[in-house]
Amino acid sequence: MGSKKTTNSRDAPEQIQQIQLDEIHPFKDHPFKVLDDELMQQTIDSIMQVGILNPTIIRPDPNGGYEMVSGHRRLHAAAQVGLQTIPAIVRDLTDDEAVLLMVDSNLQRETISPMERARAYKMKLEALRHQGKRAEPTSPQLGEKSNWAVSLVADEAGSSRSQVQRFIRLTELNPQLQDMVDNKEIAVNPAVELSFLTEEEQVQFLDAMEYSQNTPSLSQAQKLKKLSKEGQCSQEAMYAIMSEEKKPVPERSITISGDILRKYFPRNYSVEQIEETIIKLLQSWQRNKKRQKER
Repeated sequence: MGSKKTTNSRDAPEQIQQIQLDEIHPFKDHPFKVLDDELMQQTIDSIMQVGILNPTIIRPDPNGGYEMVSGHRRLHAAAQVGLQTIPAIVRDLTDDEAVLLMVDSNLQRETISPMERARAYKMKLEALRHQGKRAEPTSPQLGEKSNWAVSLVADEAGSSRSQVQRFIRLTELNPQLQDMVDNKEIAVNPAVELSFLTEEEQVQFLDAMEYSQNTPSLSQAQKLKKLSKEGQCSQEAMYAIMSEEKKPVPERSITISGDILRKYFPRNYSVEQIEETIIKLLQSWQRNKKRQKER
């Protein structure tokens, strides 16, 4: 049975409550997909064995019930298991505070698609800018021109400002192109260039892509971006560019310096002995991989 809907003050210690699943709804515009994949099955198995050890974080909804902030996957897994309630901390959060907590609690996951990352970066950036606009007028961080919000998103994500901005550009793609990025039908770098096409040009590009039966290279996407900027990105031009024969990508050679290799071998080993040992180790690794596939 769910606990009474009371809102804790910010100074009061937070308590874990058991909340009815049907009282909780997903976060508005939640950028992260909740999939019934192998990781979800692991979460389900863990809940069946030991329960939910890490409480979710929710916030009261003025329209009734609660909004999930951190714990969408646990909520879904709990429903799959058949639980009626879930442990949760009810926290008073503004919209911007909720966005920041929701994004930060998910960005640490290893399995995040490019578009999930793009939408999350954009939501976090907008929330930070909202907070900046409400800051004191004397704040040295105030103002769009300083790009402090982009820098903060990048620093906390362990990325660069340019990389964050490039991911956010992906949100300018139409839904079909976004799906192609997530499905690895279009690489991220060409997709960033395509995001500068107008909505109509993006629709026409999909036709050109189907006509040519090709995915765009970075070079092709850059040509399309340039034509769009010049107002000359016609359907015929797209057909011509996408039908170009792509140059084969030269295979890169792998070189490991002797200084690195020497760290792993006795000093008296000759070059021939080192090469022979490496080959034997690779052959053993290959056999193990083959056995694993046959299991």
